[in-house]
Amino acid sequence: MSDWNPSQYLAFADERTRPARDLLAHVPPIAARRIYDLGCGPGNSTAVLVARFPQAHVTGIDNSPAMLEAARAACPGADFAFGDLSIWLPPEQPDLLFSNATFQWVPRHLDVLEHLAATLHEGGVLAVQMPDNLDEPSHRLMRQVAEQGPWAWKLREAAATRDMLPAVGTYYERLQPLFRRLDIWHAIYNHPLDGAEGIVAWLGSTGLRPFLAPLEEREREAFLAQYAARLAEVYPLQRDGKVLLRFPRLFMVGTR
Repeated sequence: MSDWNPSQYLAFADERTRPARDLLAHVPPIAARRIYDLGCGPGNSTAVLVARFPQAHVTGIDNSPAMLEAARAACPGADFAFGDLSIWLPPEQPDLLFSNATFQWVPRHLDVLEHLAATLHEGGVLAVQMPDNLDEPSHRLMRQVAEQGPWAWKLREAAATRDMLPAVGTYYERLQPLFRRLDIWHAIYNHPLDGAEGIVAWLGSTGLRPFLAPLEEREREAFLAQYAARLAEVYPLQRDGKVLLRFPRLFMVGTR
């Protein structure tokens, strides 16, 4: 798959950073000295961490060279390093492991979160947010267009790049023994966007990537046209001409 596009991702910078701010608001007061932002992207979440913990050494980790380049330019108050989170472990014992909208892409991420939790200092915190939206119309329609179009044979593996999140109880049973306090909750965001095309633009830098990457340019255009037409059927226009993209997210904050 092609590298991530920081500019496209940051077209909705405020909306994408809002869950990071909300997650950080639930991190308890700690005297953090070593913080890792896991899946830091273009550094928008890292900047939030630097502002909250100015005394800490903050390092952003990502597997996208383009995102890391953008992050270094946008957030000079932190360090950034390449890392594959499916196997990465912190080189120094952390006080806070923070991740905004990343682990949904990591295979067997519950196993990974268990390993990461064990690396924390006593009193350290693991704070994770993940989109929980694969059953939303935006993603169901994405899969339907992929399965029903002439490109179906090319996109057979596309939906498999990301699995449904486990049940909340599964996270609790696996992670609760590792923490003295574990909070898990869902929040639903409703993003006003510019019609079906706005939803396509929002998802073009994230959920649509596995579906678009295998296609030739003309196929991409046809795929997106069909997808936008179906979105328009299920996301009604509001009085101001916007549509509301319902976006559930799962939050977890564990304190060792």
